[in-house]
Amino acid sequence: MNHRGIFVTGTDTEVGKTVVAAGLARALCASGLRTAVMKPVSAGCTRKQGQWLNDDAELLMRQANVELELSEVNPYAFEPPIAPHIAAAEAKVQIELEHIAEKFGLLSGRADMTVVEGAGGWLAPINRTQTMADIAARLALPVLLVVGMRLGCLNHTLLTAESIASRGLRLAGWVANGIDPDFARAEENLAALESRLDAPLVAKLPLLPTPAHEIIAREIRTDVLMESEPIR
Repeated sequence: MNHRGIFVTGTDTEVGKTVVAAGLARALCASGLRTAVMKPVSAGCTRKQGQWLNDDAELLMRQANVELELSEVNPYAFEPPIAPHIAAAEAKVQIELEHIAEKFGLLSGRADMTVVEGAGGWLAPINRTQTMADIAARLALPVLLVVGMRLGCLNHTLLTAESIASRGLRLAGWVANGIDPDFARAEENLAALESRLDAPLVAKLPLLPTPAHEIIAREIRTDVLMESEPIR
């Protein structure tokens, strides 16, 4: 079997990438697929049993159904909750794409699907010259875009979709995540995105309670996402 995966990104930080990635992983497990997860870079970690542990990575790991090592799931973990490239520079650590690709290879070798979640938005820096987009490109993964439905989402979404295409990557689908209960003309904005994005809407989510990932697992259209091209 060709090992496959998907890269989950967002239109910004705090738009629901982690709960969508966790819900997707949970749904894939429920469909009978061996599912691994990965959070290549994280910031905002606590020290547990001699390792830096990120809450997002921990939530993702709980949704997987294959054996995982934290060092594989989250190879770059930093304590302060700041931009990853700043945290890495302060820790005197260079985030390397090849190291991330090596860990991804170990994970995907044990799974049918690997859900990889970025940090911040699509072009969030990871070092002086590279961004989250470079991770997705290096892993050659189709992309799932989480759209935070709030004022400004049209511009953020269309710019991100354009950048994904410019990298030669496929936007496999997108999620409309209701994060602002006071968002005016939400349906009109949703319709504008549906008419402009060359990718299917795989989930439309209202403002969700905790644990949101359980609801997402029931709603997300994994059948559409599974049409992604396999990793070569």
